[in-house]
Amino acid sequence: MNGDRETLETLSRQYKDSVPEDLREAKRFEWYLDAVYEDPRIARNAHQRVADMFDHYGTDYDEDAGVVEYRMAAEDPLHDGENTFYGREVHESIHEFVNKVKSGARGLGPQKRIKLLLGPVGSGKSHFDWMVRRYFEDYTATDAGRMYTFRWTNLCDVVRDQDPEDDVVTSPMNQDPLVLLPQPQRDGVIERLNERLDAPYTIRNDQTLDPASEFYLDKLLAHYDDDLRKVLENHVEIVRLVASENKRQCVETFEPKDKKNQDETELTGDVNYSKLAVYGESDPRAFDYSGAFCNANRGLFSGEELLKLQREFLYDFLHASQEQTIKPKNNPRIDIDQVIVGRTNMPEYREKKGDEKMEAFNDRTKRIDFPYVLEYDEEAEIYRKMLRNADVPDMHIEPHALEMAGLFGVLTRLTEPDGSVSLVQKAKAYNGEIDDGDDVDVRKLRENGEEKADIGEGMDGVSARFIGDEIAEAIMDSTHRGRSYLSPLSVFSHFEANLENHGSIPEDNLDRYHRYLELVREEYKDRAIEDVRHALAYDVDEIRRQGEKYMDHVMAYIDDATVEDELTGREQDPDETFLRSVEEKLEIPEDRKDDFRQEVSNWVSRRARDGTSFDPQDNDRLRRALERKLWEDKKHNINFSALVSANELDDDERSAWIDALIEQGYSPEGAREVLEFAGAEVAKSELEE
Repeated sequence: MNGDRETLETLSRQYKDSVPEDLREAKRFEWYLDAVYEDPRIARNAHQRVADMFDHYGTDYDEDAGVVEYRMAAEDPLHDGENTFYGREVHESIHEFVNKVKSGARGLGPQKRIKLLLGPVGSGKSHFDWMVRRYFEDYTATDAGRMYTFRWTNLCDVVRDQDPEDDVVTSPMNQDPLVLLPQPQRDGVIERLNERLDAPYTIRNDQTLDPASEFYLDKLLAHYDDDLRKVLENHVEIVRLVASENKRQCVETFEPKDKKNQDETELTGDVNYSKLAVYGESDPRAFDYSGAFCNANRGLFSGEELLKLQREFLYDFLHASQEQTIKPKNNPRIDIDQVIVGRTNMPEYREKKGDEKMEAFNDRTKRIDFPYVLEYDEEAEIYRKMLRNADVPDMHIEPHALEMAGLFGVLTRLTEPDGSVSLVQKAKAYNGEIDDGDDVDVRKLRENGEEKADIGEGMDGVSARFIGDEIAEAIMDSTHRGRSYLSPLSVFSHFEANLENHGSIPEDNLDRYHRYLELVREEYKDRAIEDVRHALAYDVDEIRRQGEKYMDHVMAYIDDATVEDELTGREQDPDETFLRSVEEKLEIPEDRKDDFRQEVSNWVSRRARDGTSFDPQDNDRLRRALERKLWEDKKHNINFSALVSANELDDDERSAWIDALIEQGYSPEGAREVLEFAGAEVAKSELEE
């Protein structure tokens, strides 16, 4: 066997090991009774099984947000994180979706409702729906998620006109074997199952057999003088049921077609014309259980762009959701058991929302808003995921490139705040960039945002899909130009050039989006200057010295004491000018200085109690203030104009600054670009001053 490749033997063994042991092994009904008594969860309904599936792959509870994060969405263990979802809003939506499924599992009502995922294009609702289907398939292949159905055997021995090709018939609706028991006997079994069940729900099953199975059962009972035991022993086999969308087994997707060609048989099934001549039109054996609702039984039905369907075509969903039955042509009602999920975009929802004739349908839906991400760091993770999953050229992504792209996307999705907070400040607040001293109530911002939004905040704006496309274009453009780095400036250029060319962006929004792009440029300018300042003026020893001096003067100020002068050694009052020179770098107003000084003092005291020495590097706010003060002290000795021109700067000095930027995550080429950009901006501001 070659050590560097798989052989057919090893591939075959791996496949065999992945197949459930009992998948191809038929069992007797008596075995199934023993199995469900041992593990009553086998007899769960669809909502209960889907609810348990989410917990099966793990959960984490976010106490601050009050949201359960499901690892199948937050980590995607099946696909090594390839399909991870990011953003508080998205995980809130997933949490809400699962809560509705879990409520349905307990029989509280949502089991009779369509779970309608509503969101703008590119918000991830379709991908989440896809993920749920993939995980359901995997879950039903595990021991924890196993389920069973039955098949009729040796039918030709009893049913005289049975087509020999139909001597063995699998349950057309993949029903649970317990449905073979008459309701009184079934209720007794289920009662004992619930006595043994350790779950937050109870097992229920009051379904009737599908018409074909009921036909066979009646014929067989008549043959055996109503001896159910003989029927089950001689003509019923229990088989493992594993969900598979490709096999249209317990997972089904439905897509709207041309409105003029919509046919309800796509949902409920139709006559099997190949059997019509054999059995006759009114015979239940001549029906083809190939409708989407039939295929989805025991699992998941996924309706894409559900509200694009004609109003009349949606009537089938009323019975399927509320009554949990379908009514095919020339057939009695057929019971179904499935989680019905629908997806729709904003235009279709707005159109149907005001339609009085849609009242019955709307009453049978549970809307779950699936908005865009509103934290730009989380949005940046979406783009990183995109790059991880692609064959990206040898391209260095410069600091801030993805975050600033995310910030632009988030700005287009937020409602404008009240005058006390700017739109960029609101985005930063949502991103968690709120210092303890900042007077910003994030909860109130979110509440106001929801009130101002048409449907909900984050349900409008530029999609991550558009931004991802422009990042991809910028990468390829950089490759063609022989550049091995992607900077925020190149991303901005592609946004600027292509906003007008994107079909999903309304023309009325273009001016506003261009204004937002300028806000992002300003934010990036500040960050670029901050990075360059750090590279040019950063001095650990000086920051520590200044930090210790600041703390000495703060403690003296709080204790109404004096402090020793560094030069003369004499006792003096705290240096208010020095203290304010530090605090003003954080834009702390005069009337808030006492709060800030007390905050820093408390922080130092806590560290002292823990036996940790004071280091200003460990306090982000104080460190930023000291860095900015150090920059102000040194910047007048730096020739910023020289940063733009390599000929005016000493090579060793430029090299040292580039090395400092590389330590911050820049590539050599990206470091040169940001040096020139920030140098030009600072030089311009110096001239203006």
